[in-house]
Amino acid sequence: MARAREEILQDLADGVLNLDEELAVNTAHDAVEAGLDAYDAITNGLVRGMNRAGELYDEEEYFVPELLICSDAMYAALAVLEPHLKKDDSRVRQRCVIGVVEGDTHDIGKNLVKLMLDVGGFEIYDLGRNVPLADFVEKAKEVNADLICLSTLMTTTMNGMATVIEMLKEEGIRDRFKVLVGGGPISQAFADRIGADGYADNAASAVRVAKKVCNVAQAA
Repeated sequence: MARAREEILQDLADGVLNLDEELAVNTAHDAVEAGLDAYDAITNGLVRGMNRAGELYDEEEYFVPELLICSDAMYAALAVLEPHLKKDDSRVRQRCVIGVVEGDTHDIGKNLVKLMLDVGGFEIYDLGRNVPLADFVEKAKEVNADLICLSTLMTTTMNGMATVIEMLKEEGIRDRFKVLVGGGPISQAFADRIGADGYADNAASAVRVAKKVCNVAQAA
């Protein structure tokens, strides 16, 4: 008997949150067998669990080792679900350069945004983590990008986002690229202050915001 959607989503979230990789992976297989949409399983299951783990980290109930085990469970389940994602290949793909700004090595959020943008129809150029700020500008020019996505989880590195935008201005090419920012300490107010084109507080909204700023038609 096929399991109910809500039960599958809850077990996906619990597998990540409770550091239970076996549960996460087994439930991911259940989701595939039940015909559950892979995007739904990721965003409303795995990502929900990871977001809650992040909240527990902020509340000092979880620490770095717990977060790493949570992310291991999430990535293991993602490996099961990712081949079943339906990509939006209905139009010419917008090019996106993405990375975590210099000084920050936290890339869980960036990796989720990368995955969702890829599914959403963007052509991704992932620079990784702890990326020298000038590399964002150079890569965007090299691939003729439409969008630059900047991520950080640290307050000490968030001003690097403003620096990237200033670099674009100094070269007289600011209007060639849309800049999207996100991460734990980032807010809409900060995005507005540094002149970013968009802000997203999670991976799912990042796709919506990216499509909006790049004038890509949203799916009905």
